Amino acid sequence: MEITKIVITGGPCAGKTTALSRIQNAFTQMGYVVLFVPETATELITGGVAPWTCGTNGDYQKCQFQLQLEKEKIFEQAARTMQAEKILIVCDRGTLDNKAYMSEQEFAQILKDLGSNEIEMRDRYDAVFHLVTAAKGAVEFYTTANNTARTETPEKAAELDDRLISAWTGHPHLRIIDNSTNFKDKLRRLIAEISSFLGEPEPFEIERKFLIEYPDIHWLESLPNCQRIEIIQTYLKTDEDEEVRVRQRGSDGHYIYTETTKRTVSSVKRVEIERRLSEREYLRLLMNADTTRRQIRKDRYCLTYENQYFEIDVYPFWEDKAIAEIELSDESTEIKFPEEIRVIREVTDDEAYKNASLANR
Repeated sequence: MEITKIVITGGPCAGKTTALSRIQNAFTQMGYVVLFVPETATELITGGVAPWTCGTNGDYQKCQFQLQLEKEKIFEQAARTMQAEKILIVCDRGTLDNKAYMSEQEFAQILKDLGSNEIEMRDRYDAVFHLVTAAKGAVEFYTTANNTARTETPEKAAELDDRLISAWTGHPHLRIIDNSTNFKDKLRRLIAEISSFLGEPEPFEIERKFLIEYPDIHWLESLPNCQRIEIIQTYLKTDEDEEVRVRQRGSDGHYIYTETTKRTVSSVKRVEIERRLSEREYLRLLMNADTTRRQIRKDRYCLTYENQYFEIDVYPFWEDKAIAEIELSDESTEIKFPEEIRVIREVTDDEAYKNASLANR
């Protein structure tokens, strides 16, 4: 059995309701059992539990967190009892959506009360797909008429959209679906992104990699749409035609663990299969480390810019350069770098700048 849990999120009037219907149809046809975790805020507010009825916004948000976590637990429990090979759990918003509706102090207090941390709350999902509000790039289609709970002006909707993207920035598989096409094609792009992530029909990874000048770390860390992640990557002994690595990823003492198997198809396309590990599994696999290679330790800055998701890797053995990567659903997609990022050259097909090669140095 293969159970995958994803989040569909987005700003006001982004097309989320229609998107959920399309996901049901598309992935049922691909052989998935598709389960939907309903939007928690809607359930609570329509039931009379809201920020304006509870004692404080923090009180309400804590209730929302707790219900969201319990619902996901029940759906996962139910999924494990089903006679199906592939199950897709789709969360209509996830735990980190709440962060966009509260202060940093409220968020920190709730995490403390729940005995949790931001890494655990954010990375509990396998992938996150954000639909950009119509207020950004398609304002003529922005409306509040089809949702009585929607009161935001286009300006406020755009601000909320930015806060939601910032809340999820740092997740290893965040994809942003913008309004660069008409709505029908926007939904097609969403289905294509989810299909690509799931490996339908095959788990291709399309990424481009650039050598850049050493970035301004203070600038990166000052951005609300940038998150620093600590990574330790260890290569395992394996056959020549594939590459297997295990990774510890997180910050402030809180980590998740994954195993990734890669097989090269072309210079920019690879088959990639990734699975989540428990800490015990991770430590056990480390016993099979390829000792001819060094561990790769790096700080990764996950940056959202112009609806693109960059991963900037800063290595301790370089003081003048770094690597910027971006994953794409289409090899021809135009890439827009922030002015502060100075590209030296593209190194997508340069073996010398692959992590596996850096581990050999």
